Amino acid sequence: MQTSDKRSESLHYLFITALVIAGATLVYLLSPILTPFLISALLAYMADPVVDRLEQWRVPRTLAVVIVFILLVLILLLVVLVLFPIFQRQVLGFVPKIPGYVDWVEKNAVPWLQQQFGQDVPSLNVASIKEQLMKHWQQLGNWGGIVLAKIMKSGALLLGWLLSLALIPIVTFYLLRDWDIVVDRLYRLFSPGQQPRIKQFARETDEVLASFFRGQLLVMLALALLYSVGLSILGLDLAMPIGVLAGMVSFVPYLGFIIGLLAAGAAALMQFQDSTILLWVVVVFMIGQLLESFVLTPRLVGDRIGLHPVAVIFSVMAGGQLFGFFGILLALPIAAVLNVLFRHLLQYYQEKPGPKRRPKKTRKQRA
Repeated sequence: MQTSDKRSESLHYLFITALVIAGATLVYLLSPILTPFLISALLAYMADPVVDRLEQWRVPRTLAVVIVFILLVLILLLVVLVLFPIFQRQVLGFVPKIPGYVDWVEKNAVPWLQQQFGQDVPSLNVASIKEQLMKHWQQLGNWGGIVLAKIMKSGALLLGWLLSLALIPIVTFYLLRDWDIVVDRLYRLFSPGQQPRIKQFARETDEVLASFFRGQLLVMLALALLYSVGLSILGLDLAMPIGVLAGMVSFVPYLGFIIGLLAAGAAALMQFQDSTILLWVVVVFMIGQLLESFVLTPRLVGDRIGLHPVAVIFSVMAGGQLFGFFGILLALPIAAVLNVLFRHLLQYYQEKPGPKRRPKKTRKQRA
């Protein structure tokens, strides 16, 4: 009887393992079309606690989902209406100045590089660059129009984008409405004896993911605001685009700091044509890095994700290699889930008793 139970348990684990492998293979093969579904699942997961809170206030689930949807759309519209004009204004103000910056690079930066490294640096065709920029600077400034025009030229690309955009709210609505049902059916894949351990694993995973998403999002927004304000005080033309870029990629350790420092340093050096401005740019990003390391991340994220910085960098690179841009976004949450899973598997292995050895018979017993 005990042997039969062990055999059935082993077959069950084998079935779950095969199901996970098949699911991972299917995700890999269908990755080009999974982007809207991944975004929808992420939005549904992040919005589910708000819907649950509204349900506690006697609001029907479907109505609660509609309320949350309206709030999300209003927040998205507010962000677009506030940030997009500022971005476009700063880009439009920066582009006409590029010919002067190119001229400064040719007259100052190139000779300095040649003097420092003792090698010839390829010269720039300043006249041709200026002519092209002055001819097309309005189109360069109106970068949103260029992107839209490129999309409009390709009917298949436009249709794919429209389909993905249309799928996201629809799939998110149904996932959010039936989230509890989906979770309950996932629990039923396991036997009643295994469900307590699986539910404990799910609770720990939910705590890690919720802490990561909320905390990391707040850290990214805080750094984007800090960098943008700091660079604006310095008078940098591209303060907000560079600050937002540095803040948004700060989920990878030191990546936001490095990219922001290089981009802001190059832009400031060309704009002010004075090397002393680099010191103030470094001050802005050092303040941001110190606040992130000692205040923002410990208070908002903490060590709940439990991943070494090298593991974080590897996870992001692996996610980008396998699934592209959204693989980069989902790499850390998936790595956090796997970390919790491995911890539970190790605990289960350590708690499982080993095979009992039979005592050796003495000579008298063998006789």
